[in-house]
Amino acid sequence: MNEFDDIRPYYDSEVPEVLARLAASREFVDTLMSIKYPRLGRFAPWLMRPLIARVLRHSFEKIHNVRDFQEAVGESMGKLLKKIECHLTVSGQDKLSSESSYLFISNHRDIAMDPAFVNFVRYHAGYDTVRIAIGDNLMSKEFASDLMRINKSFIVKRSVEGRREKLNALLQLSRYIRFSLVEEHASVWIAQREGRAKDGVDKTEKALLKMLSLSKQKEQTFADAIRELKVVPVAISYELDPLDAAKGRELYAKQTEGVYRKEAHEDLLSIYQGIVGRKGAVHVAFGDPLEEGIDTPEEMAEAVDRQIIGNYRLHPSNLIAYEMLEGKVPELAQWKSVFSGNWPQKVREFEERLNTAPQAHREIILNMYANPVRSKLRLGLD
Repeated sequence: MNEFDDIRPYYDSEVPEVLARLAASREFVDTLMSIKYPRLGRFAPWLMRPLIARVLRHSFEKIHNVRDFQEAVGESMGKLLKKIECHLTVSGQDKLSSESSYLFISNHRDIAMDPAFVNFVRYHAGYDTVRIAIGDNLMSKEFASDLMRINKSFIVKRSVEGRREKLNALLQLSRYIRFSLVEEHASVWIAQREGRAKDGVDKTEKALLKMLSLSKQKEQTFADAIRELKVVPVAISYELDPLDAAKGRELYAKQTEGVYRKEAHEDLLSIYQGIVGRKGAVHVAFGDPLEEGIDTPEEMAEAVDRQIIGNYRLHPSNLIAYEMLEGKVPELAQWKSVFSGNWPQKVREFEERLNTAPQAHREIILNMYANPVRSKLRLGLD
C-alpha cells in the first residue's frame, strides 16, 4: 500500500469502479433528489430514484478516466456560467509556465467554486488542472468522497484526534503536497486558511505554512523548502456571493448564541447553491511566485496576504457596501471610475438583494462585502 493511498485522488484505473459505485449509491441518488427535486423526492421517491440512477449511468458511459470526468465537468460548468450570466475574467496567468508545477495558495469564499474557477481558467488556457486540498469534514459520505477524489481532490484529515495522530496526518499531508509538486510535477490548490472566509477577511493561517515545511529535508531551511514548492498566491473575487444570506445567518447565530448548528446535508446543499447561484462578475488573479526574502512562516503569511489583498478585484457590491457603512472616502471615487453603467441602478439592485435578508443579518452581510475594501485601505493598496 502506498503511503498516500488513503488521501490521494483516484487513479485512472479506479474510475470505472468509482462511477459504478456512484450510480448504484442510493444515498447519492437520494441526495441529488432532495437538492434538485425536493417536492417530487418527498411525494414520489419511488418514481424519481430509478430515473436519476438511469441518467447517471447514461452520463457515466462516456467517462473512462479522470480527464474524461474533468472535461465533462468543464463542459457543464461552461454552460452553467452562461446560464447564470457569470462574467469570468483572469489576470496574471500568462506569467506562469505551462511546464512548471505550482502550489496555488488561494483565498477561500466558496467550497467548490474557488478551485473550480482556477481549474476552469487553467484548462481553457492549455494548462494542466490542479490537485485540490479538501477537508474530510466534507467527505463524511462515501459518495461525496468519491465525487471529490475522482475530480483530483485529496483529503486533509481535520477530524483526527490525539496529538500524535494530528502530527502524523499533517506530516502525511505535507509529504503528499511536496510529492505532487516535486516528484509528479502536478500543481496543487490549497486554501489560505481552514474553512471559508465567511466575513470577507482574507488572512493566511501560519499553521498552514508550517505544515508545508514539515516535509522538508533536514538540511533545508524554511526558505529553501518553500521556494522548492513554487508558491503562487491567488485572489478570487465574486461580485455576488450566492451564499451571502446563509453566511449572514450563520455569523449572526454565532454572535448571538455562541454557536451555529448545521442541518443534515447542509455542506452538500451549500456546495450545490454555491455552484448554481448567481455570482455576477468573477475575477481570478494569479500572483507572482514567492522567491527571495521569505525566511519564516510569519514573513510568508504577510507576503501571501499582501498579494491576495493587492490582486483582489473589487466589485460594485464591495464599494456600495463600504459606502453604506463608512461613508465616502477619496479612494472610492477612483475605484468607482473603472465601472461603466448606471451607478444608482447598481446601488438599488444591491439594496434590493440586501433587503431580502432579515434586518438583524444585514449589517453582517454588508461587512462581508465591505471587508475587502477595508483590507486594501489598511495596506494602502490601489
